[in-house]
Amino acid sequence: MKFQAYPDRDMLMFALADQLASDLTMALRQNERVSFSVPGGTTPGPVFDTLSGLALEWDRVTVFPNDERWVPEDHPRSNARLIRERLLRGRAQKAGLVPLYADTPEPEAALERLATALSPHLPISVLLLGMGSDMHTASLFPRADRLAEALAPDAPILLPIRSAAAGEPRVTLTARVLADAMAIHILITGAEKRAALERAATLPTEDAPIRAVLANATVHWTE
Repeated sequence: MKFQAYPDRDMLMFALADQLASDLTMALRQNERVSFSVPGGTTPGPVFDTLSGLALEWDRVTVFPNDERWVPEDHPRSNARLIRERLLRGRAQKAGLVPLYADTPEPEAALERLATALSPHLPISVLLLGMGSDMHTASLFPRADRLAEALAPDAPILLPIRSAAAGEPRVTLTARVLADAMAIHILITGAEKRAALERAATLPTEDAPIRAVLANATVHWTE
């Protein structure tokens, strides 16, 4: 793991956007199409705002979330909604989006279809993750119902997952898929999450799922 600290949030967001753009540019030099997997939540919004205005060959980039709440895209908690509103605009509106939601009552009914759509875009070229203070990443929550399956080395691409901490049922990329990404960046802010990251190093992956992706990741942090 590489740890990068920044003096303030503005510098972090601009520097991280620049690094992601650099990684995407490098991947585009080597591949006809590249994939970019990103988190939901409000923290990465400023990174997306900056990225959306950068001059990349966005028409060759496919974007998809790390995970998704099982809610329609017009729902306020939809990760796809955030991605469309903050990233896929301006120059970046030319990028494609592969959603992790389908109009079925439960995620299990659509899982095979969603995984089939994702498969051509793997391994992930550039991965941006967040982390909760409980050391979850994507929807790999400690004590989630199918966490052991999601952490297994032979895990499928996607799994439905339910956890009291997650709220709605979710679909998540599994640890294997996340860890196989060519470039991995983790964005965290605040003293609580830095302490959680340090604590994760002393815990088994079942208790600190972020450990599944730390080995080759760069963590970007500020207060």
